[in-house]
Amino acid sequence: MKKSKIYLTVIVSLFVFIGSSCNKYNDSGYQYGNQGTRDTTVIDVQLTTNAKFGSIITDGQGRSLYFFGDDANGMSSCTNGCLAVWPVFYKENPSVGTGLSKSDFSSITRPDGTNQTTYKGWPVYYYAGDNKTGDANGDAINNIWVVAKADYSVMVSKGQLVGFDSLQYTSDGIAGIGVSEYLSDGTGRTLYLFTKDSSSVNKFSNNDAAHDAVWPIYDVSSVGSLPSFLDKTQFKTITVFNKTQLVYKGHPLYYFGQDNMQRGNTKGVSFPIPGGAIWKINNSKTVPQ
Repeated sequence: MKKSKIYLTVIVSLFVFIGSSCNKYNDSGYQYGNQGTRDTTVIDVQLTTNAKFGSIITDGQGRSLYFFGDDANGMSSCTNGCLAVWPVFYKENPSVGTGLSKSDFSSITRPDGTNQTTYKGWPVYYYAGDNKTGDANGDAINNIWVVAKADYSVMVSKGQLVGFDSLQYTSDGIAGIGVSEYLSDGTGRTLYLFTKDSSSVNKFSNNDAAHDAVWPIYDVSSVGSLPSFLDKTQFKTITVFNKTQLVYKGHPLYYFGQDNMQRGNTKGVSFPIPGGAIWKINNSKTVPQ
């Protein structure tokens, strides 16, 4: 009898342990809640710490995501064979991790009719050369692909410049057809320099709202992330009428009011006169002050 009671006690205890375990986990390792409900939270996009690049945007499995500078206007310029190297990332209404805002995510319809997720207006991609979680091998390819980050102060964009007069221009401010490199802010809005400024001195703004609205300063809280192929020592900030203006190679940076804060617009290249004699875009060839 004593042995039977012992065996019975062991069997009952075993069932209690198994039942308790089953209340917590299923075969896939998902934990259940206190009421026996499964935690099915799925994160589609998150911030992940990368050993080389710091905090970057990845998918839910930690795979690196990228922006393409040619997409400054918010539409994808990566088509056909490009997509074999840079596959599209798309999640409908993605769930986002801590540090990201769902309102920064949207989607576009691509030229081929498929959909693509965007972040702050930049279409988002994978890189086929990333073989494992943690790889970010696509960054800086052709100095136009960048690993996705949430806090870029500046992006390098490429495209045909179109002036206020609707004519096409080159990066030298001369009328003509051709792809030009230019700096934009983190949401693709073009940044300009004023040729009459001196080194790190804003000579345009005068604290008159109407006057300053023609060429608003690029007001930042600090120098945030930059594409890895840009030299961060070439950027600084100055204070202009209680605002913090970003400076590149000694040139204070401005928007053009009639770009209407529209990403990809470059109307300032021909205003007030064509030729870049007064206002110019910025790029890697900008001469330091």
